[in-house]
Amino acid sequence: MIVRFIIAAVLICLGMIIFGVATFGIFRFRYVLNRMHIAAQCDTMAVLFCCAGVMVLTGITFTTLKLLLVIAFVWAANPLASHLIAKIEYVSQNEDDEDEFIEEVI
Repeated sequence: MIVRFIIAAVLICLGMIIFGVATFGIFRFRYVLNRMHIAAQCDTMAVLFCCAGVMVLTGITFTTLKLLLVIAFVWAANPLASHLIAKIEYVSQNEDDEDEFIEEVI
C-alpha cells in the first residue's frame, strides 16, 4: 500500500511540475504560437501524469475507467484545438500582412 502511494505521489507531483513549466512558458515566450505550443504539449502530458497517479492510487475500479476516458478525451481534443487556434492565428497574421502590403502599394 505504501509503495502504491509513493508511486502515485511521484506521478501527481510530476504532473504538477509540468503544469508549472507550462505556466512559466506561457509568460516566457513572446510569440503567440510558441505560447500555444508549450501550453498544449505540457497540459496534455501533465493531465496524463496526474490522472495516472490517481489511477495508481485508486487501484482498478470504475474510477480508473473514467480517468482513462478523460486521458483519451484530452489527448484527442487538446492537440486538435491547439491546431485550430494556430491556424486561425496564422491566417489572421497573413491577412494583416496582405492588407499592409496593399496599402503600401496603393
